[in-house]
Amino acid sequence: MTFILITLFPEAFESIFSSSILARAQKDNQIKIVFVNPRDFARDKYKTVDDKPYGGGAGMVMKVDTIVAALESIKPKPYIVLLSASGKRYTQSTARKLSAKPHLAIICGHYEGVDARVEKYVDEVISIGDFVLTGGEIAAAAIVDSVARLIPGVINPKSLESESFSTFNPQLSTYIEYPQYTRPEDFRGAKVPKVLLSGDHKKVEHWREQNTKKIKNKLNS
Repeated sequence: MTFILITLFPEAFESIFSSSILARAQKDNQIKIVFVNPRDFARDKYKTVDDKPYGGGAGMVMKVDTIVAALESIKPKPYIVLLSASGKRYTQSTARKLSAKPHLAIICGHYEGVDARVEKYVDEVISIGDFVLTGGEIAAAAIVDSVARLIPGVINPKSLESESFSTFNPQLSTYIEYPQYTRPEDFRGAKVPKVLLSGDHKKVEHWREQNTKKIKNKLNS
């Protein structure tokens, strides 16, 4: 799968994409990450990519012409996502859908956002939550990470079977993973629950299901 990031600041991704699972996935040719900078498509000598908004207001807005030119330079045509506060909430279900796309382009907004006319050229508008970031790069990195791990071979498939927000558990509409423990068994008086040390797989499974429900109820309260 190829991720194409439309960004003014490709250097913002260097540490994230050059370590751990994402670095290994690139080395093994399971994913490819490329950057397209709208500034390369600016026509004036100053390489202008933003301008004052019509109607007035604070800040600057990324220009439609440079972003569209950047998008049209990408071959083959990818599935295009625009990151925006007005977009549809990003979920694990969205990540699964995007993981099936062979080429995924993500537009990283900056400043006060992008010209609204850009939406005409995208397939989907996404928001990662009800909060404001200084730019779309952090949100784009989160999407790349969550999508890449769903691509076959990137991580052990067993790791996907019982993790938070998966839909593999038919008894829970939204699955939240149970609490996890490892050594030491006793840390400053905080002990691992005895049932996890029992070796009784049925009791362990029941404990995990009950604690998953407790967490879910807490989140919904």
